[in-house]
Amino acid sequence: YRALVTGGTRGIGRAIAGAIASAGGSVMITGRDQKGLDAAVHSLGHEAGDPAKVGGIVAEMRDRAAVDRAVAETVKRFGAIDTLINNAGIGVFKDVESMSDDEWSRVIGTNLTGVFYACRAAVPEMKRAGSGWIINIASLAGRNYFATAGAYCASKAGLVAFSESLMLEVRESGIRVSVVMPGSVATE
Repeated sequence: YRALVTGGTRGIGRAIAGAIASAGGSVMITGRDQKGLDAAVHSLGHEAGDPAKVGGIVAEMRDRAAVDRAVAETVKRFGAIDTLINNAGIGVFKDVESMSDDEWSRVIGTNLTGVFYACRAAVPEMKRAGSGWIINIASLAGRNYFATAGAYCASKAGLVAFSESLMLEVRESGIRVSVVMPGSVATE
């Protein structure tokens, strides 16, 4: 079992990566800073009982080349990618008139475009293997909208739609696509 978990240094992603490592799987995680990534990889290696089964790579999800490298490094290190878990995400909670262009772009770019980049890079690898599983972590905010969350809700609603569309594209290739919509999480 060989997985890539984006945003795997804390919160939901860290818990998912820990479950994979504890179950004997191999897991590559991404994070935005080297220090946090190193700490998470060390901890996960201990949980796995085999540090060789855990890797990490710094990857900003809005950077297509960095996401491509994360998928390629997972395949290089573990021989394949069986599961892609798109968990990396950010939220900026402001009313529309106060939100800057950069804040809007960071939320949409991380929560939606980054998932597109990761899926686009992983799908050919999974097709070659004839199987795979893509799990996209959305949010209840993708269906239950609230004030001061325009960018976040839009990104998560878009992620739900993207996931459903991707599932229809790849299911005949043996690739499953799921979308999970958790509620509020105390990441820290």
